Amino acid sequence: MNNKEIYRKTIGFSIRRLAWDILAFILLGALTLGGFYIADKTAGNGTPGLLIGLLAGLIAVGIFLRYISYTYKAGQIAMITRAVTEGSLPDDVVAEGKRTVKERFATVAAYFAVTRVIRGVFQQIGRGITSVGESIGGEKGGTVGSVISAAIQTVVAYLCDCCLGWVFYRRETKATRATCEGAVLFFKHGKTLAKNMGRVFGIGLISLVLIGGAFAGIFYGIFSAYPAAFGDMSAEFAELLKDSTSAAAEYLTDPGRLMITAAVLAGVILWSILHSAFVRPFILTGVLRNYIQSGMEETPTEASFRMLDSKSARFAKLHAQLD
Repeated sequence: MNNKEIYRKTIGFSIRRLAWDILAFILLGALTLGGFYIADKTAGNGTPGLLIGLLAGLIAVGIFLRYISYTYKAGQIAMITRAVTEGSLPDDVVAEGKRTVKERFATVAAYFAVTRVIRGVFQQIGRGITSVGESIGGEKGGTVGSVISAAIQTVVAYLCDCCLGWVFYRRETKATRATCEGAVLFFKHGKTLAKNMGRVFGIGLISLVLIGGAFAGIFYGIFSAYPAAFGDMSAEFAELLKDSTSAAAEYLTDPGRLMITAAVLAGVILWSILHSAFVRPFILTGVLRNYIQSGMEETPTEASFRMLDSKSARFAKLHAQLD
């Protein structure tokens, strides 16, 4: 199966994840606006209520998405992995994906325990590159290392998903050992996987400009119909930030700038939702294919585990659990 075929066959996960994300976005907006109007009606100052509502919304959405939609994300990764390694997928891809996730991770806690370890290892490897640059070239080397590390951190999320895909592929192997193998794959085949960075950055930037820009424009048009509301909010922000000299204060205390800021923020949030649901899986399919194939050609061994022990304390700790 080629990447487009895999993407089409697994798009059901994206649609279901989008449904949950939309519900979460509605919940966030309702709690934020609800906090503003309640505080405005009861205390005559809606800004504190808006901030409280926003905080409550972010907490609620975090819990909502963490414990409900994770199955669809993990299931999609599992099925992309199967398509790459076996060349076919079952008719009911979503049901099989959910079954595979539950089979591999009996509890939600087990799933998040593995993903936390994966993310920690990759982040530590990225930070280590900065230190290597500093040791080789002093301050200039550190700058180069920092740039490289920042680029790696951008694709860390993809590498974490790829590592999770490897854990699904190695279903006969304990999750801890498969996680170690997945981390080693990046370290041993970094040049091969670096080829994916252009795809990640290029498609991501195009997605942001087209999707984020379009929704920012739409929201600005909607917000422009309510100038009085933004005038009231900017006046309240001006009172709260009257002693502040930060650049951010200028965008919150001016009605026009506040309107633009709110429109851009809403556009970026919706871009993040749509990009994560539809664009990112397409990018991930190609990245994961290269990642999995590099491991299938040369499965990491105990010797390669020891090579990475000195480069990541998190990895060394995970490796020790195998003994």
